[in-house]
Amino acid sequence: MVLGAFLFASMAVGVKFASASFGTMELIFYRGIVSVIFMAVVLRARRTPLRTPVPMMHVWRSAIGILSLSAWFYAIAHLPVATAMTLNYMSGVWVAAFIVGGALLYGQAQRQGPLLGTVLLGFAGVVMTLRPTIDHDQLFAGVVGLLSGMGAALAYLQVTALGKVGEPEVRTVFYFSLGTVIVGAVGALFTGLTPWSDVSALAAAWVIPIGVLASLGQWCMTRAYSHGATMVVASMQYSGIIFAAIYSLALFGDQIAPIGWAGIAVIVTSGILATALRSRAMPNTPAEDH
Repeated sequence: MVLGAFLFASMAVGVKFASASFGTMELIFYRGIVSVIFMAVVLRARRTPLRTPVPMMHVWRSAIGILSLSAWFYAIAHLPVATAMTLNYMSGVWVAAFIVGGALLYGQAQRQGPLLGTVLLGFAGVVMTLRPTIDHDQLFAGVVGLLSGMGAALAYLQVTALGKVGEPEVRTVFYFSLGTVIVGAVGALFTGLTPWSDVSALAAAWVIPIGVLASLGQWCMTRAYSHGATMVVASMQYSGIIFAAIYSLALFGDQIAPIGWAGIAVIVTSGILATALRSRAMPNTPAEDH
């Protein structure tokens, strides 16, 4: 998950540069095309068949994941980046809420308490680092950003379910990429495509890296949620904020306030605590044997 978070943060840098020339649907479309080609090569190299015994599970995972991705891109375009990222990173809190809610139904919520604490601690670190703000005329975009986090949480839980039934991670990522192509293409029919003559060289240079980084990040994330303890993985996901902060400092000259460095320390602490508590955690991911 930490490697996946680094790859997603790197992809976000590309999206930031490419968004100067491309619209949201265009980026989703091009990202999907590159990802499909990349994962098709991986599938062939690993001799993994395309045929799946659970097509509807892939449809659900792709649908909710693409809606979440679209909502996040919209939030990035209409909100301060820090606010959009914070709302999207609430996915870890939503994952914890869904798991604890399920545990309550089975009378096992008390076993989730410590790990739930690490997730909430990590999110507190995210807020300290990003210090999100929102204006009164950005409320709609804020709601969309909030929904992006909830959608991401549902997608992650579906990934663990796919892992439980034995779906290879590469096939899961391939079908998600295929879904992004379809949705991006439909969206681009309404928003249109930017003529390549109007695209800056920097934006064009990021098209392929965005797709490759997204594929590798999805692969890492899928493996993490398929084989790891869900609450621990949710805590580790916050490490993406650390990588994003480093990129902001190194590439864009953004300064990190002392409370931001404190937030980074809190995120690291939450990840360490989650790992330490893992041996005492219930096997809360569907990908694990009960």
